[in-house]
Amino acid sequence: MFKKVFEYAGPHKKDLYIATFIVLLSVLMGVLPFVLAYQVISPLVMGNAVDTKYVCIRVIGVLICLILQAILYGWGLDVSHKAAYSTLLRLRTSLQKRFEAVPLGFIQDKGTGTIKKLFVDDVDSLEVLLAHSLPEGIANLMIPIAIYVAMFFIDWKLALLSLASIPISFAAMMIMYSVGMKKMGPYYMAVVKVFNKDAESYERFRKDISDYRDYTLEWYKAAWPWMAIYSSLLPCTIILTLPLGAWFVLCGFSTLPDLILVLCLSLSIGIPLLKSLSFLPTMPQLNYKIAALEQVLETAPLQQTDAVFHGKNYDICFDHITFGYEKSQPGPDGQPMVTMDEVIHDISFTAKAGQKTALVGESGSGKSTLLHMLGGLDTPTSGSVILSDKDLYSMKEDQLAVFRRRKIGFVFQAFNLVSSINVWENIVLPLGLDGKKVDKAYVNDIITTLGLEHRIYNLPNQLSGGQQQRVAIAR
Repeated sequence: MFKKVFEYAGPHKKDLYIATFIVLLSVLMGVLPFVLAYQVISPLVMGNAVDTKYVCIRVIGVLICLILQAILYGWGLDVSHKAAYSTLLRLRTSLQKRFEAVPLGFIQDKGTGTIKKLFVDDVDSLEVLLAHSLPEGIANLMIPIAIYVAMFFIDWKLALLSLASIPISFAAMMIMYSVGMKKMGPYYMAVVKVFNKDAESYERFRKDISDYRDYTLEWYKAAWPWMAIYSSLLPCTIILTLPLGAWFVLCGFSTLPDLILVLCLSLSIGIPLLKSLSFLPTMPQLNYKIAALEQVLETAPLQQTDAVFHGKNYDICFDHITFGYEKSQPGPDGQPMVTMDEVIHDISFTAKAGQKTALVGESGSGKSTLLHMLGGLDTPTSGSVILSDKDLYSMKEDQLAVFRRRKIGFVFQAFNLVSSINVWENIVLPLGLDGKKVDKAYVNDIITTLGLEHRIYNLPNQLSGGQQQRVAIAR
């Protein structure tokens, strides 16, 4: 269950163990006051004399246990959070190394939004699971199990009665999930902003929000009663122990001190039991979520060698190029089978320097993919892209990056302007990356030619589609 967690935790794995142990001690400190209460209640009920000193010692013991419970809980979560953030750092670093090795075309297809979500939102979502579910889930489960074992040694009949709340609560929980899933169903909310139609766009937005509110309220009305029964009954571990246990004592099947002790112990594990069952369902998600993060960047790494580009002319030759996407599908035996979905099949042609070459074909026929391979954004499954007798994919990634920056001009369909910098900064960005001095007169001449002279301080989102395209051309 925790294989991938410990793989990325590395040296911080021991901190997760330590955090779990500290939280376990904290939960134990919450149980001990009930044992001390039993030591006071039992002799009083049995008619034995109890002096003030005896009671005061146990009252002080209860206070000490409660203080230690709070201190240990805070300490344990402090250790678990440090271990969690260190683990997430190692996970991000590992994903970064994968990210650096994949072709740029793969990143282009995924989109910057997906990549940002991967490194920020998706990784951050693991923090709660690592820092809370792991130490608190395990600790709050182990103590109730130990208490139940102890109760079976005290009186197995009373111990069985104390377990009654669990199946009853689980039945309510299963009904809650069943009703909730029926009410949930497929729900989709889409809002499209249409230029010059603000009233219509915002009316659709208002309607979608209202529909979502009504949908949520309907779900809660259906699921909440069962949720309330589940959360109320689960910690109520004496629901059968008190009435039937009293009858057992009257019939001589059990002793009164044993009943009092089992009642005290049953009351002590109600909250830990509720916490453990709220955390435990989330724990299997750890491995699944980490595997899902790795899957996002699952592709063949960019092919590269130590060779350096020494081309002298710019004839472009596509030599028996084949390109496909890997996809997973069930095999004959039901196990996942990786197949290749080819989109380009054994293409060969030469684009001569000084001539205009057009790639013509229907949508999805592979025109953009061929251009991606010319710029080193995608790696062909087989074949070579040759520029002046040199295979582009025989270069290392950093050498290929320099080649792209200096020799290839890209105008992407999505433009790919940097949203946080203005028009001028977007245009001169490649020069800065290449360490070259900006020729302001030359750049201004390009800007004027493209009719962007009044837009140089605007951000990309302040431009029309055509203006963004011209900025991409200038760049």
